This record gives sequence, C-alpha cells and structure tokens, in this order.
Amino acid sequence: MDKNQIREVIAKRAALELKDGDVVNLGIGLPTLIPNYLPQDVHVILQSENGLLGMGPTPVVGEEDLNLVNAGGGYITALPGAVSFDSATSFLIIRGGHVDLTFLGAFQVDEKGNLANWMIPGKLTPGMGGAMDLLIGAKKVVLAMEHTTKGVPKILKECTLPLTAAGQVNLIITEMGVMEITSKGIVLKEIHPDFTVEEVQAATEAKLIISTQIKSMIS
Repeated sequence: MDKNQIREVIAKRAALELKDGDVVNLGIGLPTLIPNYLPQDVHVILQSENGLLGMGPTPVVGEEDLNLVNAGGGYITALPGAVSFDSATSFLIIRGGHVDLTFLGAFQVDEKGNLANWMIPGKLTPGMGGAMDLLIGAKKVVLAMEHTTKGVPKILKECTLPLTAAGQVNLIITEMGVMEITSKGIVLKEIHPDFTVEEVQAATEAKLIISTQIKSMIS
C-alpha cells in the first residue's frame, strides 16, 4: 500500500466505530479524514476543542472562511445549527464527559493503553493541545494511526516517550488490523487481508493476543 491507500484503509475502518448521534472529537492529521467515510445512515456531531460544536466538512479550496478553523489551524465549515464558544466552555464539554468518542494519532502506544503523542525530546513541539483532556474526558479513545514509522514499531511493550496520559486507550486501528487494549494485553481482533498474523506481530513490539474469533478487517 502507498501512503494514501494506508490512510484510506484506516479512515474507512475507523468510521465504522461511529454511532448515530455521537459527539466526536477528531485529532489533527489522519483522524480528520474519518467523516469522509461515514455510513449514510450515521449522523454525528463533530466537536473542535478550540470552540465549535457542529463542525462540517473541509471547505472547497478558494471558499474558505478565515474565521473557521479547527484546533490544528486547518480550515473547516460549520453546519446549520452549529454553536461556537470560548475554549474554556469547550474543555468543560470534554472534561464533563460529553464527548462520546475521540480519534487520535500516536507516536507510541503500549500494551497498558499508555499513549505518547505530543512530543519527542529535542524536537520542536507546539504543545500538548487538548489531547490530555480528551484522553481523560472522552468515553472512548480510538487511535487511528499507521502501524509503524519507517518500519519501526509504534505499538510497544512500554512507551519510551513522555506520556500524554496513562491507561486510557481503548482501541487501535492501523492499516494492518484492529486491536483492543484489555487487562491481559493487546488483542488482535481484525486483520487486513493483505497481511498475515505473523507479519502483524513482526511489526509490533508488544506480544499480541490473537483472538479466537479474529475477523477480516472491513475497510
């Protein structure tokens, strides 16, 4: 798979986690592609932590509203009935447990559900943003991410980078499969038909638990 195919596979599968009426927060990067693949009968409310509830699709080039951007600075649209407010109110929504699901990216995640996604020591970073609050406040945390970085595993026995939050990740979706974080470790529940279980394990530092009912990954 090339880069675009990988991103499409992940975003399509991630969209299947959404249920009608969910309030959803999307992290920057790959997670912003997920609404493009929503099933027709599923309608969600997108929240942006810089202060918008009811975010719409990415605008057509040349038709951007300079006053409408997401938390990553990308141009967005607002659907009819959308509400804007200050960031303090936005974080009250998150911390109050009103976000059903958040999709985030990762530098590293480990078998305990720890996540490192905000900084690499020695490199310039814009800061943690709302990731720490989303990990603690959202009812479900899903990582939508590439399985490796230049062949180096991102799913580890233990994170080595500074953590964003500990023990908060529920599900990992990559181009290779779908993995659930459990008290016993990481369970491989679905596998993409382009890969074997052995190939997924070889690209994963953590020891995977292979589900007895493993399915083909739907994308």
